Amino acid sequence: MDDTTNDSGWRGSRDLWLQAAYQALLEGGVDAVKIQPLAKRLDLSRTSFYWFFKDRVALLDALVSLWRDRNTGNLVGRAEAYAETIAEAMLNVFDCWLDPELFDSRLEFAVRSWALQSPETLAEVQRADTRRIEALAAMFTRFGHDPAGADVRARTIYLTQIGYISMQTREDAGERLKRIPAYVEIFTGQKPEQRELDRFFARHASRLDRDAAERA
Repeated sequence: MDDTTNDSGWRGSRDLWLQAAYQALLEGGVDAVKIQPLAKRLDLSRTSFYWFFKDRVALLDALVSLWRDRNTGNLVGRAEAYAETIAEAMLNVFDCWLDPELFDSRLEFAVRSWALQSPETLAEVQRADTRRIEALAAMFTRFGHDPAGADVRARTIYLTQIGYISMQTREDAGERLKRIPAYVEIFTGQKPEQRELDRFFARHASRLDRDAAERA
């Protein structure tokens, strides 16, 4: 369908409506994701919504898909990424905890809060938890850990991070990065090599710079 203009004016686009819904979810929870308030936020007519979504349920389904693709998809991808050692593999996963483009912690919190009032969303969260833990466990078995030990390590890593999110813990990037080598050693039983840390820190150098600028 046309997502620009016609005789009735500009309708926006599917992505525009979805991003508005995303912001509303972060700011006010699922109850804030309603068509009329979104139309007002976008300065669009309510009817233009229906060019892109069948109804509110379809919009909510799109939000769940966005969360699933971004957070579960990227976490699994980082767990499966090439690494020479289990320590380097762990650093690949830690990219998710530092880069919101890979793992959106605010969206994760919002979806988990939504799941408290929606059995369907809770089922989605539970499936995601299982898939993520399985990916982390597979990462450990790939480097020779027995399945039982791999499962426990995966759960320890994952539940620690979900705890950070659920408690809405706030750390500046610099402080968290300082803890990374110790986290890697505790989670994997292997101290990361300096060359592995150098590559990891290089990936996040711009985040450190931004964090320092915000504190200045």
